[in-house]
Amino acid sequence: MKKTNNFPLVSFDKLLKKAKSKTRWQVLCGDKNKWRVGLYSPEFSSAKEIKKYEKHSCSEFFILLSGRVSLAMLPEKNRKPKIIHLKPLQPVLVKSWHCGFCPDGKFTGIALVVERDSFKSWYKKA
Repeated sequence: MKKTNNFPLVSFDKLLKKAKSKTRWQVLCGDKNKWRVGLYSPEFSSAKEIKKYEKHSCSEFFILLSGRVSLAMLPEKNRKPKIIHLKPLQPVLVKSWHCGFCPDGKFTGIALVVERDSFKSWYKKA
């Protein structure tokens, strides 16, 4: 598969290439200058392991596919992270500083993420 700047080229109306295991972030497909879809499987097993948080100029859609994934989010005025434990078929839109972890061990959970194809990102130390 050839890659563009943001996602691999794929054939329409066919099954996509099988996702890789033990990979933190992999973009599966997208529509240039509109959206992209990827799989997120954090390498951390607790919020204490998180070294930095990220924030984007747009929101991201997360929904749990398998295992357990939790999101640690920093409210703007509070340094203590708020933890959201993702639940199957219960999506969340994230706009704040965030980073994920898998409570059962690194790469043991997978969330589907939908985001814009182009946005700005900022990073903050934990």
